[in-house]
Amino acid sequence: MHKIKHFIQQSWLLIAASFFFGLLIAVTSAALSPRIEQNKINKRNRLVGTLLMEAKLEAKNFKRLDSEIEIESIQGQKESFEVFRAISEAGECVGWSFNAIGPGFADKIELVVVVDKNFEKLIGFDVLASAETPGFGNQIKFDFFRNQFKGAPAEGLGLSTSGDETKIDSEIIAISGATISSEAVVEIINNAVKQIKEQIQEQIQEKGLIGNDR
Repeated sequence: MHKIKHFIQQSWLLIAASFFFGLLIAVTSAALSPRIEQNKINKRNRLVGTLLMEAKLEAKNFKRLDSEIEIESIQGQKESFEVFRAISEAGECVGWSFNAIGPGFADKIELVVVVDKNFEKLIGFDVLASAETPGFGNQIKFDFFRNQFKGAPAEGLGLSTSGDETKIDSEIIAISGATISSEAVVEIINNAVKQIKEQIQEQIQEKGLIGNDR
């Protein structure tokens, strides 16, 4: 009987401790959430700015479209994304940027993608978040893989296990030993670019924003 009573006492202590620490984590997360989100926005802007500069383009600011763009994810779910126009100091549109998410080998991969003002060529991409295998899948962050996308057609990318990695075209050469991660990046970009371009054309065609300098 004493053992049962002792067990109940210890169980209540464990429950109370779990509730307390759970509440502490929730409060901390809520307090830090705005800062985390702002850090993510700052990182996105920094990556986009770098990609534009590498393409000899400069953006003074990023203007978000008034409405979010809704696309169907690779898994078939509806997802909303913010799309930004990159505006030069002269007030000209020099490109578009947006996040794109899809399944990788280990977990989801989140990219920031930049295309030219006409949605015809990729300016490039970078990785916002990824849990791909170190030494293999995480090489999607490396320049030798990412450089293949700079100047490539914005739509209709394909993946090959062999070829010339320095040739800029629609054929992307997979990372050796990380074909799934390589394919994931190609699929994420193909899926996002096609639908986002179509959505923009449908929603703001009368404004002539695609290909318009202003």
